[in-house]
Amino acid sequence: MSSEYLHDLFGLDGQTAVVIGGGGVLGGALCRGLAAAGAHVVVADVAQEACKARVAEIEQFGGKASWALVDVTKRESIESLLEEAKKPTGRCDILVNAAGVNNGTPFLEHTEEWWDRVMAINLKGTFLACQVFGAHMVERGEGAIVNIGSVTSHLPLSRVFGYAASKAGVLSLTRNVADDFGTTGVRVNCICPGFFPAEQNRKLLTQERTDRIIQGTPMRRFGEPEELIGALLLLVSKKAGGFITGTSVNVDGGFMAAWL
Repeated sequence: MSSEYLHDLFGLDGQTAVVIGGGGVLGGALCRGLAAAGAHVVVADVAQEACKARVAEIEQFGGKASWALVDVTKRESIESLLEEAKKPTGRCDILVNAAGVNNGTPFLEHTEEWWDRVMAINLKGTFLACQVFGAHMVERGEGAIVNIGSVTSHLPLSRVFGYAASKAGVLSLTRNVADDFGTTGVRVNCICPGFFPAEQNRKLLTQERTDRIIQGTPMRRFGEPEELIGALLLLVSKKAGGFITGTSVNVDGGFMAAWL
């Protein structure tokens, strides 16, 4: 099998990909992977300096990227992001919803304010982006949306009540939108990461809890952000993933398998 065949299968030359949450650790890895596959990547986040740093990082290895600020809780902000994303090629081919926040508190201490914030960013933001970008893709008759869920989309985990509920909602939303878009040429899927060294995990995990999670993961380690790229390229590829929609891919070192 030639390298040309593999590039034809997974290459994204000429496509525009938007990564909402691209300034973060996991979102940044997804940006790099899409750019390495040939896409023009629009790095979207609330943090301007993180966006600029990500674009510089991509351009350093010869990739194509631009950035835009976005507030995922506001429809008009996402609509502005779509217009910005259309500038390179007149369209957006790929959307990745990777924005997310967490708050590791016991259930009875989980405040209403934090609940609303987590739901607004993690779930409402995903809904709005799927709707705004989805309408554009449906009109064109093609496109790929990948939402970032979590192993907590499937199972309970202590002290992440709002986060787990929001991510379960993201998985349900993914399946329902995929069904609704089924005949339009737009595919919608979900990646459910296990435990990765994201900033929010560092804040939430004590050494004792980290050790317990690693012992419960068959591969006995946390994931590396770049290990999400393969699943993403499969799901956004028109050829390799062209018949995949409404599904979730667990990238978790076997964590889910050990629970089931």
